[in-house]
Amino acid sequence: MGTRAEISELPPEADLARADSLAREIFSDVANKWAFLIIEFLGQRTMRFSELRDVIGGISHKMLTQNLRMLERNGLVERQVYPTVPPRVEYTLTEAGQALRGVVDGVCAWTQRHLGHIEASRRRFDAD
Repeated sequence: MGTRAEISELPPEADLARADSLAREIFSDVANKWAFLIIEFLGQRTMRFSELRDVIGGISHKMLTQNLRMLERNGLVERQVYPTVPPRVEYTLTEAGQALRGVVDGVCAWTQRHLGHIEASRRRFDAD
């Protein structure tokens, strides 16, 4: 993110500093652990709902549904329904979703690189 002067030059809908900006709403939507994990796994291949639920440990049916709908609404995930009995539904990342995956990959790499440091800091903090 840029300096405050650069941010103030942005249109109001793109300014993360503004409480009413669309940018902040989008940031809030996608900056959660479930969205990150969905983006990471769909970035590998197209998947069905049950496949996603199986690979994302700890996610409930409700949370997966809510996050897939949010990602679809924001144009990051595409949902394809096939007219079979029962209906087959597949999810894939859009071009914008693939671009966001680069950011998600960076956060994942940062987490892995600094995991030991964070664990040690937590132990010191919790010991106080």
